Amino acid sequence: MSKQLLIYETAVPVSAARHRNVSLAPSPDYAFSAGINAVPLMAVEFLRAATEYAIVFTMAGDDVMPAAVLGVKGDQNLYLGADRQWQAKYVPAFIRRYPFVFSRSEDGKTLTLCIDESHPGVNREGKGERLFGDDGKPTPYVERVLKFLQEYQAQFERTRAFGRRVHELGLLEAMQAQVTTPGGEKLSLNGFHGVNREKLRQLDGAALASLAKTDELELLYLQLYSMRNFVDVKDRLIGALAEDEPPAVPAPAPESVQ
Repeated sequence: MSKQLLIYETAVPVSAARHRNVSLAPSPDYAFSAGINAVPLMAVEFLRAATEYAIVFTMAGDDVMPAAVLGVKGDQNLYLGADRQWQAKYVPAFIRRYPFVFSRSEDGKTLTLCIDESHPGVNREGKGERLFGDDGKPTPYVERVLKFLQEYQAQFERTRAFGRRVHELGLLEAMQAQVTTPGGEKLSLNGFHGVNREKLRQLDGAALASLAKTDELELLYLQLYSMRNFVDVKDRLIGALAEDEPPAVPAPAPESVQ
């Protein structure tokens, strides 16, 4: 699994001093996501995401977080079309929150709203939504962004607790996805985990009841269900490889038997 937060190239704190005359024009361009093959997924997103993405778990120290697989190669997003549009009905919240993001203080107690100034919609010509009014106060647009990110952060903490619980129950197993291209090249995606169905079946009644009460049992089965979408990831990869191949040049037809 590969880079995630690097979609933010120049994220800086949003402030009246720096962004008083800055606006953000809407852009349907998802080119910023071209170099990632997975994004974090919140537990609340499982129901919609499971029909289109393979959902896996990634581990970083004690943190276990779900992620939506976007590609096999480390720097290729197969859900990004040649027209830079998103090629799925559901767009993960991690992608939708761009170009905004929270940065956390060193003590972890303070969250600061930041914006990636490299976003093509950032401008000082008044196009789109202004970030601050003439009075120097955040506009209703920024207030809506803050509300979205606060909800995202709350879901992030809930999801992190869910991942920790799944890990503590010993339900995860290391997995690997392999794809053989039409040209015979073997590609592997490593570094992720999935739910072991047999271990899930072996949980005692108390553990199952606890998971069911918090709807986390449903999340585990949605993760198992989503694994069939690796077939779609493979098909997208093969389709992308076919598009990259130069067109075949037909051999010249013979003009004479001499």
